[in-house]
Amino acid sequence: MDIRMDDLHGVEIAALLQEHLDDMALHSPPESIHALDLDRLRRPEITFWTVWENGELLGCGAIKQLDATHGEIKSMRTSKHHRRKGAAAFMLQHILDEATQRGYRRLSLETGSPVAFEPARQLYERFGFEYCGPFADYVQDPYSVFMTRTFGMD
Repeated sequence: MDIRMDDLHGVEIAALLQEHLDDMALHSPPESIHALDLDRLRRPEITFWTVWENGELLGCGAIKQLDATHGEIKSMRTSKHHRRKGAAAFMLQHILDEATQRGYRRLSLETGSPVAFEPARQLYERFGFEYCGPFADYVQDPYSVFMTRTFGMD
């Protein structure tokens, strides 16, 4: 697997992000969907990567810088055609390594509370994320779960 910084202009990533947004709409009401579209992912405070293997897009993930020591994971997604191959864990480790390199003390995320999001929550738990309250501009929402991981504080 190969991770690349992505400029969000390829047809493959546009299709994967549309799959992501469509899937969110199946499980959450519109006001509880926090996934970003292509234009909002192109903002300067967001770094976006894709995971590729043998010329195929497996998944994606991003970091949004909230401040000098706190980042947020955004748009973690594995293509429905490539699940259970380790792409999400590979991307998550890359994001954690990048957060460490940037000197972040905390990395947080919002994911869904419905059953469909259980695999994502389990992945984050395996990587040391713990449940927390809302952060940044989020508010308590029955369709959202908030998780965070602190590191680099030894």
